[in-house]
Amino acid sequence: MASITIHSSSTVVPSHPTPTGAFSFSECDQYRAWTHLPSVYVYKSPAAEVVAVESLKTSLSQILVPYYPLAGRLHWLPGGRLELDCCAAGTLFVEASTDAKLEDYGDFAPSDAVRELVPSVDYNSPIEELPLLLFQVTRFSCGGVVIGVANCHTVVDGASAITFINSWASMARGEKTVETILQPLHDRKFLMPEKPLRPPRFDHVEFTKPPPVILGTSNPEEAKQETTSALLKLTKEQIEKLKKRANSNVTNQTMGVGDEVQPRPYSRFEAITGHMWVCACKARNTGESRQPTIVRTPIDVRRRMKPPIPENFSGNSSFVVLTPECEFGELISQPLSYAAGKVREGTWKMTGEYAQSVVDYLAGQDDINWLRTSFHSKVPVQASFWGNPNLSIGSWMSLPFYEADFGWGRPSYFGPATLNIDGKSYIMVGPSDDGSLIVAIRLQTRHMDDFKKYFYEDI
Repeated sequence: MASITIHSSSTVVPSHPTPTGAFSFSECDQYRAWTHLPSVYVYKSPAAEVVAVESLKTSLSQILVPYYPLAGRLHWLPGGRLELDCCAAGTLFVEASTDAKLEDYGDFAPSDAVRELVPSVDYNSPIEELPLLLFQVTRFSCGGVVIGVANCHTVVDGASAITFINSWASMARGEKTVETILQPLHDRKFLMPEKPLRPPRFDHVEFTKPPPVILGTSNPEEAKQETTSALLKLTKEQIEKLKKRANSNVTNQTMGVGDEVQPRPYSRFEAITGHMWVCACKARNTGESRQPTIVRTPIDVRRRMKPPIPENFSGNSSFVVLTPECEFGELISQPLSYAAGKVREGTWKMTGEYAQSVVDYLAGQDDINWLRTSFHSKVPVQASFWGNPNLSIGSWMSLPFYEADFGWGRPSYFGPATLNIDGKSYIMVGPSDDGSLIVAIRLQTRHMDDFKKYFYEDI
C-alpha cells in the first residue's frame, strides 16, 4: 500500500466561548471504552478544488460551540471512572495525501492499511492530553477523498456521533448554520442511578464471563490467534430469503408469547444475526456439539425508557444484552427460526425497567475497569475475551451515515476502520438505496473462508 504524507496537523477549537468546568458522565458512558472508535467516509472523485479544507475547519470550529463537550478532555476519578473537563482544548485535524487510488484499498474492509487513514492516538500519553475527536482528510491521486474519524466512545455512541458528523456536513456545504442544526442535549440525567441507590432488580448476566472453548486452546490462546476482517454484502433479495426462512416453522412458543398474542415476524436483524450465529458455529467446528455459545449485542434504549430519551441526546444510550446460552449442535441442527428466537429472547429483555436496573448495577461497582471492553483498539482492557466460541454483533442498520455530504456528494462507503477482536461484527446499511446491507466481521483467519461459504449458502 502507498505511503501517506501528512501535510498539516492542527487543533480546532470552538469559534466562540463555551461553558467550562467539570461535566459528569452517566453510568452508560462510564463503562464504555475510553479509547477511540475509528471509521472512514469514502468519497469518489470529488473535484480537488471543491474539498476546501479551510471551510471544513471553519465549520468544525463553529459546530464545536453547541457540541462543546467534544472539545474537552477526560480525567480519572477513583474506581476507574471518568469526568469531562470542558476546557475548549479542541479537536485534532490532519490534512494528508497519498499516491494511491481508492481502488487500491479494495472494499475498505477494516485493516491496518485502512486504519492509517484515521489519525492515530498515543495512548501512552496522559488521558488529560488526548483529544476526544480526531479527523484526517486524505486526498487520493484519483481525485477521491477519505475522511477518517476517531471519536472517544466514553463521550458519544454511534447515534450521537453520526448526528454530529451530519450536522457538521450540513454546515460545511452551506445548508445549515449553527443556529439551525438540531441542537444537542448534553444533560445525562436520563441514565442516572436511583437515589438512594437500590439493588438491581434483575440478574445482569451480561457482565459475567462468556463461555470458553471447551476443547483445544484456552481463552488467552484463542485471543492470540491470527484474525482477518471481511465485508459481506447482502442484497434485498437475500435478506428477504433469510427473513422468510427465519419465519418458517414458527409457533407462539418459539417466539416466547402466549397463544392469545399475534407474534411479530422476526426482523431483519434477528434473521441475519441468527444466520451469522449458525454460520459461525459451523465454521468454528470445535468437534464438540455441546460447545456453549452466546451472542452479545448492544441495544439503544432511547425509545425504551419511560419517558423516552429525546432524539437530540448527545451521550451514550445503549446497553449490552446476551442471547440465552446455546450449544453448537442445537443451533446447527435446528431451523433458522430457533436461532432468531434466541436472539429475540435477548434483545426483548431490554425494557426501560431493565435498563434502569443496569444503571443501578453499574453505579454499585466500586471499580468499573473490569467491565470495559474495546473492540476497536489494541489498548489492553480487563474485560473478558468475547471471541471464539461467541460473537458480538452490533446493528448500524438505521444510522444515516450517507447523509454526510460536505459539499461534494454523498459518501460511496462508510465503515469501521478497525475491528480488533475475533467475533466482532456490525450489520450496516449500504451506500445505495436498494435495501442492501453490509456485514463487517472479524474472525480467526482459519475460520473466515468457511464462514463465507456457509453465509452465502442457499441464499
